[in-house]
Amino acid sequence: MDTVVAAGGGKLRGFVTADGLAEFRGIPFARAPRFAPPEPAEPWTGVRDAGRHGPVSPQPPVRPDGVMGVPADVPGQDEDCLNLTVITPAADDRKRPVMVWLHGGAYVTGANSFGFYGGHRLVTEGDVVFVAPNYRLGALGYLRLPGVSPGNLGLLDQLAALRWVRENAAAFGGNPDDVTVFGQSAGAHSIACLMALPEARGLFRRAILQSAPLGLRLAGPRSAARTARLFTTALRGDPRTAPVAEILRAQNDTIVKAAGPGGLYSVPPFCPVADAPPLPSVTHWLSQRARFAPDVDVLIGTTAAEMNSFLTGKPGFAHLERFPVTARGVAAVKAGITRWMFGAPSRAFADQLAARGGRVYSYVFDWGAPDSPYGAGHCVDLPFLLGDETAWRAAPMLAGAEWTTLTELGRELRAAWLSFTRTGTPSPGWPRHTPKRAPHRLP
Repeated sequence: MDTVVAAGGGKLRGFVTADGLAEFRGIPFARAPRFAPPEPAEPWTGVRDAGRHGPVSPQPPVRPDGVMGVPADVPGQDEDCLNLTVITPAADDRKRPVMVWLHGGAYVTGANSFGFYGGHRLVTEGDVVFVAPNYRLGALGYLRLPGVSPGNLGLLDQLAALRWVRENAAAFGGNPDDVTVFGQSAGAHSIACLMALPEARGLFRRAILQSAPLGLRLAGPRSAARTARLFTTALRGDPRTAPVAEILRAQNDTIVKAAGPGGLYSVPPFCPVADAPPLPSVTHWLSQRARFAPDVDVLIGTTAAEMNSFLTGKPGFAHLERFPVTARGVAAVKAGITRWMFGAPSRAFADQLAARGGRVYSYVFDWGAPDSPYGAGHCVDLPFLLGDETAWRAAPMLAGAEWTTLTELGRELRAAWLSFTRTGTPSPGWPRHTPKRAPHRLP
């Protein structure tokens, strides 16, 4: 069955899902000219079909050896990718809380249309409106090259999406004054960036940061310049006119050359850049993230063994993990990098927010599937919140787990996220964060 609303640049025809939700896909919230800030979306006449997902940012294929598996339906790609999905219980005059999801993917991959990120369970159980935007990634979103690209375009896209939500949430039964932005990995890192921006003030009331790699911080001018040199050398042409396939090839070459031992890097080559609008310097970013702490409730946490998802079974580690003595050393390395990249900086951010008067809750998610070598690794919390059994069936990180187990634990986790979205408190027994208190353990 179809359903029609007036929002954005005209009327939209969505559809009613099997569980009675209204879903609208591929809604343009802005346009993405190459290497330029987002521009207003073109209005349309008549009723626009919003029954299919829009294109996503050009990106490399999803790695088949990833812990999440490969999405069943890989969407089409296009530079003009600034569109979003809305799922709502009903497009009426209610004022429901709005949850805006920012996907992860190391700033180079990801899409709102991946089945992994479906928000249907949150909408059904919480009577909320779920919004998931696409934004520019990789070189098209984060290349900082004077005279060509200003950098931080993906971050500007996210701001444009949040402004669209502010202007249009009411058409879908949502309350524009009650928005929670939540994200994982690069999506959570993006939220930490947004929290430092005066331009974002008033666009969201609460924020949930899952597995934010805050140890990576921002790219400084020198690292951004090095990335630009590597990229232009690899491209051997004008980035303003090069085919998208060539942009992606040069992007991949740049990532490979920028990586250190084990494929790791202290600063990703394509990520938010300091001293490039709208971001301040690295030093000011670290201080300004808490500038509006009293205005934004925050829930922040990590999984217990984030780096397992990046290092377990990888060349250079797999052989060492076969023997008890060296395996203990590898485990210590993983734990140390987890603390450096995720745990310690997330806790420091929570301390910073609490010290400035913010209402903050912190957690550590500690669950692993019985047959998975990744344990409580990066991304393992996602199936408890988003997607469904079909989307997650082949995920290596869930090996040996029964979906009924994930359903039971997931209901508890979703209830905490939904309670925080509605009230600013995850659950009655969840203490507020203080520097001396250990993060709340989940599940």
